[in-house]
Amino acid sequence: MAETPIRKTSLERLEYAIIVSTLLFLVVMTVQPLLNLLAISFSDPTNVAGMNGLTILPHGFSPEVWSLLIQHPQVQRGVINSIFITVASTVLGVAFTALMAWGLSRPNLPGRRFIFILVLVTIVFEPGIIPDYFINKRLGLLDTYWAPILFKLVNAWYLIILIRFFEEIPSELLEASELDGANPFQVFWTVVLPLARPALATITLFYFVFHWNEFFRAMIYLNDQSKWPLQVVLRQFVVEGDKLMIVGKDASDSYSGASQINIRALKAGMILLTIVPILAIYPLILKFFTKGTMSGALKG
Repeated sequence: MAETPIRKTSLERLEYAIIVSTLLFLVVMTVQPLLNLLAISFSDPTNVAGMNGLTILPHGFSPEVWSLLIQHPQVQRGVINSIFITVASTVLGVAFTALMAWGLSRPNLPGRRFIFILVLVTIVFEPGIIPDYFINKRLGLLDTYWAPILFKLVNAWYLIILIRFFEEIPSELLEASELDGANPFQVFWTVVLPLARPALATITLFYFVFHWNEFFRAMIYLNDQSKWPLQVVLRQFVVEGDKLMIVGKDASDSYSGASQINIRALKAGMILLTIVPILAIYPLILKFFTKGTMSGALKG
């Protein structure tokens, strides 16, 4: 017997319409600037000057801007450096954060409360850039990739997230693993980490976004331009304009044509180049957010 559909009242339909309209408005407000940048970067450079901030379609399709950006050595090195620094920082950050969080989540850890207070102190009293710079200088990390990689290797906020998550894991699962003969590392690797996939996915995304967007420390610690991440290249391009694209090139070099490309189109392309990796990683991480914390135990 078919069920009778529940009819919505006029107030419920109005509320639904308001919610949908608000969400659509927010989507348009979020996507429109990206479409505007995309349209400017793919437009004919001679038509860019007449485009406003609401344009979402190219004015005369031309891949000239992207061809210049993709082939330019400075941009290529910046992309490679950003990927290396971000991936290394994220992998090390998640690993050390998970290990430290697991230790601090154990109630029998000696000095646990004192260590946790020290973690909270780093949130309230964050070290300044000057002592941070001198520490890196004394350790010989200036002009090396380790300077931006080791910056905030363990983020206190992300550490607290994992500590609270680990504390919610049922002790019965841990005790059962120990009775089966598993050592502490095996318990952590085979039981705790599979259960913590949603939390680990969350802090992985946080670490990735943080290190990908970080440019200030890299700008200070890295004087060697060949080690600049893409964000520093973008910052220098915004400051110097098309000089960054043609500096050090021969007159016969194809990059000398950068001065004929509208600077606004180049900026739009550079901005999109720094945004695309973040947009690409979100779908890969979001699938873990919907999984329950007990999925690992069920699969085991």
